[in-house]
Amino acid sequence: MTSKERLLAALNREKPDRLPVTVHQWQKYHLDTFMRGMDDLAANRAVGFDAQIQYFESMDQFWLTDADFNKIGSPDWRDEAVVISADPDHRVVHHAITTPRGLLTYKTEGDRRTTWITEYLVKRDEDIDLIRDFMPVPRLDPAPVLRRYDEVGGHGILRGFVWGDQAGCWQHAACLMDISELIMAAIDKPDWVHALLKILLAKKLRFIESMRGARFDLIETGGGSASSTLISPRMHEEFCLPYDRVMHDALHDLGFKVIYHTCGGTFGIEDLIVRNGADASETLAPLSIGGNQEPWEFKRKIGGRLALIGGVDQFNVLTTGTPDHIRRTVRKLFETVGDQGGYICSASDHFFDAPVENLKAFAAAAHECVY
Repeated sequence: MTSKERLLAALNREKPDRLPVTVHQWQKYHLDTFMRGMDDLAANRAVGFDAQIQYFESMDQFWLTDADFNKIGSPDWRDEAVVISADPDHRVVHHAITTPRGLLTYKTEGDRRTTWITEYLVKRDEDIDLIRDFMPVPRLDPAPVLRRYDEVGGHGILRGFVWGDQAGCWQHAACLMDISELIMAAIDKPDWVHALLKILLAKKLRFIESMRGARFDLIETGGGSASSTLISPRMHEEFCLPYDRVMHDALHDLGFKVIYHTCGGTFGIEDLIVRNGADASETLAPLSIGGNQEPWEFKRKIGGRLALIGGVDQFNVLTTGTPDHIRRTVRKLFETVGDQGGYICSASDHFFDAPVENLKAFAAAAHECVY
């Protein structure tokens, strides 16, 4: 099997020839620091992975290292960025968004690894009206997606997002206002929160329509702010599930497979993830990396209803573990999560300092797990 065939078989909940092995979005910091500046496709091939290649253009994910500057604008949504610090190890950027009916502001900081938000956009209830009326939505150009799809070829799969600071509606809202404030608003003024989520859903559906004709093997939705490490299953059911389901139905109508990303917090929302219509779930983060159940516990609860990606602690195993520790971890995941197929063994999320030899040991361990 080629890597693409192997990964697609697992996403179809089938048994490939051997356990697929990969990582979740190879970060530029690691490529520059440990991989001699090669691109993510070359890095996957160099260590023996089945490549998951993420397409980022027009997706506007807030945590990218260049997220301070890559936002789209329009005559009615003029985002002017003032660079307070250009130090690559401590970027500071202040934003002022001018609209026909008022000003919005937010602030970001970042380093060579990522970007984070230090001042949130939504400060008053009426700010969501400006988002509704003026925040632009990009259109996806399918031509460069097709070129990248062809470049990946048999070496792996090409993944995309739904546009927005995060792909899910609740998760996107948590990038527009502090998550603690969003949770309290969901309790104190749920109608207002639903109004915000409906605004974001409408914009995301516009973007999804622009994806028609693009070639992706998998589309990522969700995000960590909807995991059960942050909100209750009851809150997830009310504020995430209805919006996730509509997006997933729209993506399926275009022929895309969907993976729901939870950063590992899945305890108590297992059936909700199945009900939202996703084809697969990630990242199966184990307890050692902040998840709230082990991957095999999640697998036992959802059975064969979803394909699964993840399970490997990217810090305590991939970064600081020994080759023997890595091999034992992979073997246990193969036997307890992937024994019936439908599983892609992967780092649970981003890694930054994993030694190349450990990554090669990870690949070699999975290559030994034959169906």
